[in-house]
Amino acid sequence: MKNLSALFIFLGGAAVGVALGVLFAPDKGCDTRQRIARILREKGINLDKEGLDELIDQLTAKITGNGGEE
Repeated sequence: MKNLSALFIFLGGAAVGVALGVLFAPDKGCDTRQRIARILREKGINLDKEGLDELIDQLTAKITGNGGEE
């Protein structure tokens, strides 16, 4: 049971690392959004531009810890 918990912690950390890497990558914002949209489409999730912008804003708020308040 302890090993399974450690695995979940590792995978969670990896997911956060990937999200941070994508959000803070040196690419332009529109290129990053297009990449995220392509990845989501490959997973069967179709978002329009407004939906994708809202998703990115939510993820950024979670990562920065400001809860979406600017």
